Amino acid sequence: MKLVFEKILPSDNLSWRYWLYEQENIGFHWHYHPEYEIALILNSKGQRYVGDNIDNYNEFDMAFIGPNMPHTWCSSLEVNGQKQHTYVAQIPKAWLEGLIYGMPDLASLKNLLTLSRRGIKFSKQAVVQAAKIFAKMEQEDATSRFIGLMDILHIMDRDQDKQVLSSDGFKLTTTSDPSTEKIDKAVRYIHEHYTDAICANDIATLLHMSTNHFHRFFKHHTEQTFTEFVNQLRISKACSLLINTTKPIYTISDTCGFNNISNFNRRFLQFKAMKPSEFRKIYTGKNAVLV
Repeated sequence: MKLVFEKILPSDNLSWRYWLYEQENIGFHWHYHPEYEIALILNSKGQRYVGDNIDNYNEFDMAFIGPNMPHTWCSSLEVNGQKQHTYVAQIPKAWLEGLIYGMPDLASLKNLLTLSRRGIKFSKQAVVQAAKIFAKMEQEDATSRFIGLMDILHIMDRDQDKQVLSSDGFKLTTTSDPSTEKIDKAVRYIHEHYTDAICANDIATLLHMSTNHFHRFFKHHTEQTFTEFVNQLRISKACSLLINTTKPIYTISDTCGFNNISNFNRRFLQFKAMKPSEFRKIYTGKNAVLV
């Protein structure tokens, strides 16, 4: 399968991306991106591909993968009838290296970054410890998630049984493909027009694609449908306004591109599992001061 560039965007109110996938099996998706990645997989069995390394993995697996290292997992169907869980942390290169190389407190993690250029796998004990932190992050605020991320990096660094994966001589011959410019253009357009009545046909025309082709292209490169991506961006912007301003909720709904307050409330509940008013009550004063 062709190597694909994947576009990564940070999660709400984070400098990095935290994500949990729940699925019946993991499909082969050979890809790369400029971010560091921690991937922790539970209740799954199959093959892990990192650079030129192919290895079997069992129900507890975690890897730390450096920038632009091709990778994927590929699993069989459900184990014991349960969904397979994949926790992912994707961390911008400049941000993470700025922290670790800029703070003597984190100097011990420098070698971890170096090893990650070949990919690293970890012991079951380290995976179990990290899994507890990843699971807890689901209900945590941005500050607690940052602390959790540092804890996971510390666990990985202290794991005496970690092993590098890809050979020292493996190099990605190219870090670009024709689709990279197109997906960047699409994402940039969405960010510039998310407050409008944006539609997939507009971007398909911009990229000289049919609308159906664009939908497949976008899902392949972002792992989200076009509609999911737009709604998530709008909800992310709404969360920031709910926390950092005293604007009425109906004004925030309109500002973020929702056509009516009912649709806004429905989408907010879908992504945040709570109403906008409940979100504001919980997070106001915790992450920011109202202006």
